Amino acid sequence: MSSSNQIHSAVAKLAPEYIKAIAPYQGGKPISELAREMGLQVEVIVKLASNENPLGISPKADYAIQEAVLDIARYPDGNSFALRDAVSKKFSIAPNQLVFGNGSNDILELAARAFLTAGCETIYSQHAFAVYPLVTQATGATGVVVPAENYGHDLTAMLAAITPKTRMIFVANPNNPTGTLLGKDELLAFLRQVPKTVLVMLDEAYDEYLSAANKSEAIAWLSEFDNLIISRTFSKAYGLAGLRVGFGLCHADIADLMNRVRQPFNVNSIAQAAAVASLADDDFVERSYALNQAGMAQLTQGFNKLGLEYIPSFANFVSFAVRNATQVNQKLLQNGVIVRPIANYEMPDYLRVSIGLFSENARFLEVLEQILKSNE
Repeated sequence: MSSSNQIHSAVAKLAPEYIKAIAPYQGGKPISELAREMGLQVEVIVKLASNENPLGISPKADYAIQEAVLDIARYPDGNSFALRDAVSKKFSIAPNQLVFGNGSNDILELAARAFLTAGCETIYSQHAFAVYPLVTQATGATGVVVPAENYGHDLTAMLAAITPKTRMIFVANPNNPTGTLLGKDELLAFLRQVPKTVLVMLDEAYDEYLSAANKSEAIAWLSEFDNLIISRTFSKAYGLAGLRVGFGLCHADIADLMNRVRQPFNVNSIAQAAAVASLADDDFVERSYALNQAGMAQLTQGFNKLGLEYIPSFANFVSFAVRNATQVNQKLLQNGVIVRPIANYEMPDYLRVSIGLFSENARFLEVLEQILKSNE
């Protein structure tokens, strides 16, 4: 990834070349920004760009947030004791095998900072999450991109890409932005072939949206693989995207090293309280899963009706192919519908749409149909 921005400041030029080459991560367009750009009222805009939970947050989390605000003048617990205890019990893992972060992206960065240096390499798939190359470049390491297979990870090719310089492999399951899923047997066989001196970062941000049959078993694998790091988030099914809280699960020695480079108060007190409460609300997660299943069916049926190809997804979004994707995206924006262009993932003919409420999905499909008809 390279940035098109030219650096003119003499002091800024002192930064390492690998930092100057980074293109900053671009998130989904905020509703307020589109309202300003297009002169639209906020309430008419539908945002389906950032894989957020359309149900919002758990009522239990809402109550916990109100309580936590009362103590906001105090620093948060730097060791996340209550959250550590809750996650430990929820997932049957030792407390010293956990690392908490400002979203799961922070977990990816902590692992990179703890283990990557200039001269070593990471491996990740084509069409995989944009943060993998970002955290790689930020340490001066070199990223090796392995061509995708049917828009998903080609684990055989990723194994073949391992060299003595390889320090870390990133695997997203399900993958963002394509929604593809690796089979559990396939993934376990892959882990058993990766050298023990190569870390595998298994990004499971969307695991709560998987069916019981597809649910990850990777936490149980930690007892076999000292080189496995699993990242999870509260930003998706739990609906806490605005609070930024995630966690990593790994061998205690790995967690210890990651915690050494972690900022002392990287997870704020409101986020910790909301996350603890969210873990105790299985009903909310089940409702979120059910809504996502129904929304996925609604969108894919809509794409079938419109004759559009899409990538079958196991997450809370779906990527679909459309002619003149850039133009279609701009027209969607003009009509107050925000989706995600993914040309920067080497998918210029695709747009990614998050699953929203029934009415939001319907509005998106209606506007999309109008745009396609006007282009005929």
